[in-house]
Amino acid sequence: MIRLRSAWFQIHKWLGIVLAILIIPISLTGSALVWHDWLDEQINPQRYAISGPAALAPSAYAEAANRLAQPGERLASISFPDGKGSVQTTLTKETTGGGRPQRAWVFMNPQTGDPIERASTGEGLVRVLHGLHGSLLVPGMGRQIVGWVGLAMLISALTGIWLWWPIKGSFTRGLRWKRRPDFKSNLHHTGGFWIALPLAVLSLTGVWISFPAVFAQFNGPQASAPGGGPGGPAMPLAQPRLRADEALSAARKVAPGQVASLAWPTEKKAEWTVMLKGQGAPTEVKVKESNASASISPKKPETLARTMRRIHDGTGMPLVWQIIIFVGGILPAALAVTGILMWLRMRRRRQRHRRNAGLVEAGALAN
Repeated sequence: MIRLRSAWFQIHKWLGIVLAILIIPISLTGSALVWHDWLDEQINPQRYAISGPAALAPSAYAEAANRLAQPGERLASISFPDGKGSVQTTLTKETTGGGRPQRAWVFMNPQTGDPIERASTGEGLVRVLHGLHGSLLVPGMGRQIVGWVGLAMLISALTGIWLWWPIKGSFTRGLRWKRRPDFKSNLHHTGGFWIALPLAVLSLTGVWISFPAVFAQFNGPQASAPGGGPGGPAMPLAQPRLRADEALSAARKVAPGQVASLAWPTEKKAEWTVMLKGQGAPTEVKVKESNASASISPKKPETLARTMRRIHDGTGMPLVWQIIIFVGGILPAALAVTGILMWLRMRRRRQRHRRNAGLVEAGALAN
């Protein structure tokens, strides 16, 4: 048992020391992104300064956005505010080499249609936080690196529970604050225990998100790729046959409600996607570009992959779990720092012990 505990201690220690420089930014950015919408509003108040429903027809916002489009860009979607904020349109442009399309947002006054701001979807502090948390801003292999760090955090959390458990005495003995002589060690042991299980859950869901192909067999039937078919996102049609107003009018014949968003037909799937807010959950309506026929999309079941993502980022989860995620991002960073400080203190102690032992031995030889 002592040997096994010593082995787990070495694994726990070196995972924390070696990966601390990666764990800290991943944890802290995850903590901040729990409050993504609030954070975006604080950083970009101009986008939320206007309240009230959209007063113009969708085509009016589309025309205003197209006036700000750069060469090669096409309008992909319009999202309407839910009582507060601006109308948001998305422009997309093909990239050379067949990569993911470049995207830009145009934010407009819902009352007048006047532009408020144009921004790249990859710009701004919130997007940087997303990039750090999801890929450490490393192109290509960044997502996989984060996944392996998540696996290391999962192992660290589980081994931490093992190491926290009192060797002697009852379980409640381990809950005492002063198990160690200094604040850093007590914070590491006590804070690590209380966050270990939530951190294990967050780490597992993070690994699931980072390696979707590995867990695809557990997700059930897969939805089509964005844009309407295999191969990833498709470009929206440059000149749709229907106007946005006509697509909305067709959708409201089968599902009345306030428009939440409109997505343009694409080169892979020539149909509009209209989201309407009524009683309960929003209704998705598909409108064919060829004949303006509309049909309500069947309700999509909650996939295991989506559930894992909601558990990980707190979307639609109870406030208490969002708070746990927030704390679960701060404490691992603190545990990484306190763990390194404890290791350094132990090294100094061993060096001092060896130095004192050497002095004693040298004195004995001299005598």
